[in-house]
Amino acid sequence: MNLKILNKTDNELEMEIAGETHTLLNLLKTILLEDDAVEIATYDIKYLGISEPVMYVRTSDRDPVQVVRNALHKMISMCDEFKSIFTDQTNI
Repeated sequence: MNLKILNKTDNELEMEIAGETHTLLNLLKTILLEDDAVEIATYDIKYLGISEPVMYVRTSDRDPVQVVRNALHKMISMCDEFKSIFTDQTNI
């Protein structure tokens, strides 16, 4: 995975996330949209398999970088919780 910041302002962040697909980006978008400070969270893959996905985030009053960091921490917590439950259920 490679990350390239295409544009950053006080309330907008546009980034290219090379090597990723809908799996990661859709989860990130969903979590971002749960944040009241997020006005827009979307991504686009112009040509699947050829072009790299670009994610765009616009916030109302918070630094979009911090908002994305918070969303990523939430994703990690969700994965850790699932891992714990899965491990408990499969240690028979």
